[in-house]
Amino acid sequence: MHRTWAIIERELRRFRRSPMLIVVSMVFPIVQLVVLGYAFGGNVKHLKLAIVDQDRGVPAVKVRELSMAMASGARTIDTIDYSDQGQALTDLRNGRVNGVLTIPPDFSRRALEKNQPRIALIEDNTDNFVSVALAGSMNGLLSAYNQPADARVPGQATLDVVEVYPYVPYVQYLLPGSICMSIFMMVMIGGGIIFIDDKARGLHEGYLVTPITKFELIAGFNLSGTIKAVLAGAVLMTIGSLIAGIPDPFDPLRLLRLLVVIVVTSFSLISLMFLLMVRVTDPLLPRAMFGVLNTLLYFPSGAVYPQQGFPAWMQAIAAVDPFTYAVHAFKNLLLKNTGFGAIAGDLTYLLIFSTVAMTVATMLFRRTL
Repeated sequence: MHRTWAIIERELRRFRRSPMLIVVSMVFPIVQLVVLGYAFGGNVKHLKLAIVDQDRGVPAVKVRELSMAMASGARTIDTIDYSDQGQALTDLRNGRVNGVLTIPPDFSRRALEKNQPRIALIEDNTDNFVSVALAGSMNGLLSAYNQPADARVPGQATLDVVEVYPYVPYVQYLLPGSICMSIFMMVMIGGGIIFIDDKARGLHEGYLVTPITKFELIAGFNLSGTIKAVLAGAVLMTIGSLIAGIPDPFDPLRLLRLLVVIVVTSFSLISLMFLLMVRVTDPLLPRAMFGVLNTLLYFPSGAVYPQQGFPAWMQAIAAVDPFTYAVHAFKNLLLKNTGFGAIAGDLTYLLIFSTVAMTVATMLFRRTL
């Protein structure tokens, strides 16, 4: 253990002499958290809706009044009256409006006859977020239109939604993935790239002419990389919790559980990195692999979008991705404030993954001279 600690001390001294390395590995995930969190987290508002009223009857007027009330209330839409449907469709294709609500000439007659009156929403479906928001707003409008004005006792069943937890903004939803990204960046920059550079300079051969064993060498690199990654993850967790507005972020028990997850996640990712880099000799390869690994590990983990929306092949990647279990554990602790019972499976997988990866990396490590 004394020889292993000597390697750890040497790596940490090098780390301390590279302040820009520390800054870069911590600043990028914070920028990502803020930009992505607020870019994707807000409700869609002020969508331009063209209204073409070809009927002008009393029921059609009611539809237009409800749409104007929605525009002045929730402000999801801004209504624009058109007399020519062709011009409205042209503006829709040219991006001047987001949708066209058409009230056909026979709408009032069908409404009074109770003969399935219909209105049409023509929308630009190249932007799914906008089209879903418009369709939801129009469905809400029709629900209000179909509600009888004199019905004191509703005759239809209604749904009351009860939310277990307070509202979770998207910036909070993104925070667990950002913590994992901070750990991963420190693993790649402060662990993988330095490891390959040392190998290219022949420093590993210098280690191996001493009584240090391969296991002690790999353990020293892994533990030093874990310490660096833990520092990055802890800083991002603290700053990110304040930025995202996590309730009671400095609760001692929560911080203790988060620290355990950060340590286990750091060790699993550094073990994965050494497994991938143990036979690599080209210093350019880890730099080229960084973007690929980032995409392959980060996005399938559910950090940005729920895994239930993934295709089967992407769910298969998520099932073995250590990011998946780390993100799940961080979400439980940060968003739900659960205990170790909810994340025991995640910690178990990460520990098994770390053990297997480190064992295989030690077996694959070999001298080059």
